[in-house]
Amino acid sequence: MKLLKQVRALVVVVAAVVAVAPSWAQTGVGDVVYVPTPQIVVDEMLMMAKVNKADYLIDLGSGDGRFVITAAKKYGAKALGVDLDTFLLKLANENARKENVADRVTFREQNLFETDFSEATVVSTYLLPEMNLRLRPKIMRLKPGTRVVAHDYSMGDWYPDEQKTLVVPEKKVGNPGISYVFYWVVPALAAGKWQSTISVGGKDVPYEFDLEQFFQNIDGNAQAGGVNGEMRGKMIGEQVRFSLTGKGAQKIERHEFQGQLAGETITGTVRIGEGATARQATWTAKRIKRGELIRAQDEPGGK
Repeated sequence: MKLLKQVRALVVVVAAVVAVAPSWAQTGVGDVVYVPTPQIVVDEMLMMAKVNKADYLIDLGSGDGRFVITAAKKYGAKALGVDLDTFLLKLANENARKENVADRVTFREQNLFETDFSEATVVSTYLLPEMNLRLRPKIMRLKPGTRVVAHDYSMGDWYPDEQKTLVVPEKKVGNPGISYVFYWVVPALAAGKWQSTISVGGKDVPYEFDLEQFFQNIDGNAQAGGVNGEMRGKMIGEQVRFSLTGKGAQKIERHEFQGQLAGETITGTVRIGEGATARQATWTAKRIKRGELIRAQDEPGGK
């Protein structure tokens, strides 16, 4: 399948497995070792996620609470930190009181896989790849538009919407001196068959789109007034963006679609043509057959 092959060709840099805890790491009860995210990385992750006072952030594996506390103190967000280490949870609560944000943050002793994420607008992690993959289905079921940020480890075949590499001299684990920051937006489901009528040159032209979706990426086949075309684009939450061009030798003026998906309807605008002769029209499409996400290769039964 074309979309699946294109996506798998993209290489996402993933840091090596954590091997040695740094000298400044906090240690928990027994032999639990906690490796904190350097503050410069915390700050970058929060900026990438565009955290603000309207957000409810959930940090998975919150450690000493620095991510949650920074989100509350710097951006006014409400936040929840989840961890299983009672020593670190106590430390996190003490740190929250010292920073005067105890009224906006909560720390909970709970298994991550039993935690309810459904109210989160931002989710953050510093977990090993296998943990991220196990949590990915749960994250993908969150409300479209939920932002996700991760330190060092990606989400397998769900490649990020944005990623950055930071020089962090004090970092001694994984890839020493380097941190990777990944950012995603949970996409709405646009897969399926859609129909629309667009006024082109004063004439109503029927359009039909057969959208396939692999995480946030969309492509597929289309018909514009009976002429075959192909599409390629992306979902950002509930925002839809894709281009339509002719397929093979068939000619279709280039179309650039953008819109907002709400239930079974997309409403937006389309730019037809290029250069000085391009014109814009309104666009509404109705889904007549609902589709499903293409299974990722790293999922059970994926292909």
